[in-house]
Amino acid sequence: MTDRDRTSDGKPQNARPRDALGRPLAYGEEGVEPLPEDLQLEPAEAITEGQRLFDHGHPFQAHEVFEAVWKACPPDERPLWQGLAQLAVGLTHLLRGNPSGATSLLKQGQSRIRHYEDEPPYGLDIDGLSSWADHLLTEIERDEPIPEPPAPRLRMP
Repeated sequence: MTDRDRTSDGKPQNARPRDALGRPLAYGEEGVEPLPEDLQLEPAEAITEGQRLFDHGHPFQAHEVFEAVWKACPPDERPLWQGLAQLAVGLTHLLRGNPSGATSLLKQGQSRIRHYEDEPPYGLDIDGLSSWADHLLTEIERDEPIPEPPAPRLRMP
């Protein structure tokens, strides 16, 4: 058994490269550039970065962006950021071929963001995100392959 990767202060970490969906690759393979562990973005920046990551097929990294905000935001915003992170991971599971995991996370994320539909913060398109999740859930129920699920649109048009 090999020793676990550790930071300079001894904290365990996994330094293996990852693919665009967050799956570990073998050491030496080229993966996507990881996000900094100490990532700190303002909400508007996080939404812009999350959209960029979705648009480039990196929903797992979008989840990490939203999770970073969720861990640092005021308590009344935590369900919003947790919901956005869950939607991103739901899409990740769908793209990984795990429809049951995708269904669970899309439903949880959708439930959390709906609390903000009356007054969407940061220009988020809560109704559009909810409709996007409904579309994916309907496609999953059909039990047929979804060749290229659409990326969500985070902000109102």
